[in-house]
Parts: sequence; C-alpha cells; structure tokens
Amino acid sequence: MADFDLVVLNGLVVHHDKTEQSDIAVKDGKIAKLVPRGGLNGASATKTIDAQGGMVMPGGVDAHVHLAEPALFGKGKSADDYETGTRSAIAGGTTTVITFAPQRKSEPSLLAALEATHERARDNCYSDYSFHLICSNAGPKAISEFEALREAGISSLKIYMTYEALQLKDSEILDVLFEARKQKIVTMIHAENGAIIDWTIKKLEEKKLFAPKYHVTSHPPVAEIEATYRAISLSGFIDVPILIVHVSSPAAASHISDAQKKGLPVYAETCPQYLFLTRKDLDKPGFEGAKCVCSPPPREGEQDHEGIWQGLENGTFTVLSSDHCPFLYDNTEIGKKACIDDEYPNGHFKYIPNGCPGLETRMALALSANRLPLQKFVEVTSTNAAKLYGLYPQKGALIPGVSDADLTIWYPEGMKEFELTNSMLHHNVDYTPYEGRTMKQWPRYTVLRGQVVWDKDNGGLVGKKGYGQFLKRDVSSLAGPVSEEEWSVEKF
Repeated sequence: MADFDLVVLNGLVVHHDKTEQSDIAVKDGKIAKLVPRGGLNGASATKTIDAQGGMVMPGGVDAHVHLAEPALFGKGKSADDYETGTRSAIAGGTTTVITFAPQRKSEPSLLAALEATHERARDNCYSDYSFHLICSNAGPKAISEFEALREAGISSLKIYMTYEALQLKDSEILDVLFEARKQKIVTMIHAENGAIIDWTIKKLEEKKLFAPKYHVTSHPPVAEIEATYRAISLSGFIDVPILIVHVSSPAAASHISDAQKKGLPVYAETCPQYLFLTRKDLDKPGFEGAKCVCSPPPREGEQDHEGIWQGLENGTFTVLSSDHCPFLYDNTEIGKKACIDDEYPNGHFKYIPNGCPGLETRMALALSANRLPLQKFVEVTSTNAAKLYGLYPQKGALIPGVSDADLTIWYPEGMKEFELTNSMLHHNVDYTPYEGRTMKQWPRYTVLRGQVVWDKDNGGLVGKKGYGQFLKRDVSSLAGPVSEEEWSVEKF
C-alpha cells in the first residue's frame, strides 16, 4: 500500500504569509506533510505531480457567486446552475464557492430559502460549496431564524440598500445587524443608494436615453459613496462586523479605510471587473455594451483601477471575489436581450439583466496582471475569504493534519502567453467580458480534497459532478465587535 494518496514535488509553495520550496503529501483528503524540497524522496504515492518549479497555492475560495437563482426582478435568469458553475470554478483554480440562497420579499422564511437552494445544489457540484442567505424580508420570522441558520452551518447573509425587490430600509438593516451581532453572523451589504439611482434613471428616461452605456450614468459614484458611509455608520452604531461587497469606487474605499483605521470591523470586497473594465466597455456599437452591465458599474479608467489595486495591496480590500452573475447575451427570453421589445427596439439599460460572468477567470486574470505579491494574491483569493466566512483553516491554508488538500498548481515562470476566448471556458454563458485579453497564467492542476479535478494538459476537466460537498461553516476568525459587552441602547 502506498504511503500517500498524492505527492506534489518541486513546487514553490505560496501561503498567505510566506513562500517556501516544499513538497506536499496528501492522505485521506487532507494535507499530511509539508516538508522541504526533497523531503519526500523515497515515499510511495498513488499519484505524483511534478510541479516543475510552478507555484502551489491553497485552492481558491470565491465567496461571491450567483448560481441557479430564480428571477428575483425582471426577466433575467441565471445562465449557470450548480453543475456548470462549479465545473467552471475548478477549471479556474477555485475549489470552494459560496453562493447565495435568495429569499423573496413575499417569503417570510429564510430557512425555506435555504432548503430550496440545497435542493438545487445537492449532488450537482464539482467544487465544495456553501451559502450566504439573501435577506430581503427582514420580518420577525426571518430575524427569529438567525440562530437556526447558525446551527445549519450558515454564518453570513447579504442585504441590499437598492433594488425595490430586495432593498431594506435603514430600520430593517438595524434589525438585521442587531440580531447578526448576537448570533455572530457576518452581514454582507450591497451599498448603493437606491433613491439616487431611481432619480437618475428618471432623468435619463425624460431625455429618452436608453442605450447600455447609460447604465453607468444611472449608478453614479455618489450612490455608492453615500451608501458605503451609511452602511459603516449603521454597523458602527450596532458594533457588528460587515463586509461591503463589490466596491468599485476608490472614494468609497477611502471611507472603508478610514473605518478600519478607527478599529471598526469593516471589511470590503472588490472584483476583477473593477480592475480590468471601464465605462467604455459599455459604450460599444449597438447592444454590445450590455455584456458588461453590472452593479456597481465599471468606472472611468486607469485612475479608478489604480485606486482599487492599491486597496488590494494595502489591505483595505479583504477579498477579491468574482461576483459571478451570469446571463446569456444572445437570448431574448431570460438573457441580456430580454429588454429588447417593441417599445425599446434597441433595449433599455434599466431592464438589462444585471451581472457578468467571471468565476473561471478571477484568479488567472489577477495573477496574470503581475500586480500583487504572491502572498497577497493567496490572501485575497483564498485565505481571507476562508477566515471571514468561518472555513479557516479547513480551507484557505496548507496546514498538515488540519487543512483539506485543496491545491491550485500553476505553471513555472515563462508559461506561453495566450489570448483568452470564451470557447476556452466551462461556464454556460455565450460570452466573457475579457475576450481577447492576454493571459500569462492559468491553473495547470486543481486538486480538491486530494483528487485531481482539473488537469489542463491531460484531459482538462477530470473531476466528477457530485464530488463537491456542502460545507457547514463556523463563525468568522477575523476581528469581531469592538466591545464584548451586550449591545445596550442606554449607552447612547
């Protein structure tokens, strides 16, 4: 019998806090040994991978993924289900996804939404997975279920400050934050001022400006900047951890940085679309710009990109997620073109299904940019998400005897560059917003719990649907409330 199930030799092993020339041994789905290069000479293994000097990292953790979601507003419906989305994940080096279990405003229960999402995911996943609850009806029943969500392994939820179908009033946000503090739940917040957006849309409609490019105009930076400051103020009042999702504006990031410098438990996320796309991508001939409609939208250009990169480098952004929200482009029923009708023969930006695909390309895009130190790359694409959402050190780490054997193995330096095309990808979407971009890296192998599930040079997708497991999560291991005392209104 072999000593190990898998050994990975001759790699540059990259952790969130160091790099080392090491060999890795895997047994029963866990990291069994991590030893200096050559330390496994003579050990027998069922499978051996020679990393040939390539980088070996913890598997990616993408904590912002929309899959198989019903239409919550408008006609758009997710192009990817749990099968196609998670196969796309592992092809891009992501071994764990945290998707959303959406509650409609008409539904009082969060637990019912959780069970419905379990049904969609069960036995369909190539990667490991968990869920955030989307709370759009913060009534007494939903609030009363927070404790049961924790018992079910859910330690995070998401709320919205915009979109009529999802938006909570400030008083409802306080109800959510108050109970989240008691149950040690991290609250993700989509921070855009819905009233500003609605007012701006009305002004555009008065001038009959409907093209996709006006989606950017309808979501001005001030909507994100104001809502970010308000979200921080509300969470500071309750003294509870929050994560501001998909931050696009350096000015909003400065509010977050200021809060962090004060010691508040305010975390932030950004996404590749705010590093690589601009408003010009929405201003293309005809309807083409609809491919890049997402909220918040991509901003002006290099100066905004630079501000977001700096936020990743200096720690303002805790995580780099994809916000994979996929819609077919060339589809008039549930895709981007569903907004084209007799009244709007060229479409209307307000009704374009809102989101972009990006799960498979997230890690390779960021690594190919050669902007982040390798340890910082691991931190923002894997380790910090695992810590924030209660998965560390099972995920996001390579600790013998503790961590799952989830690995993303890259090529050595000097990999032949290539141009990205949608035909290379494994999602169920008919485009990528990054078509034609030069890529300098791509995962050579993806390993999930000791099993090679992606082998780029020998078969590509070699994992099996259903191998992915649901992950029950614990509380965040990042800093929580400033005070350990129970919140009391008498303090104010």
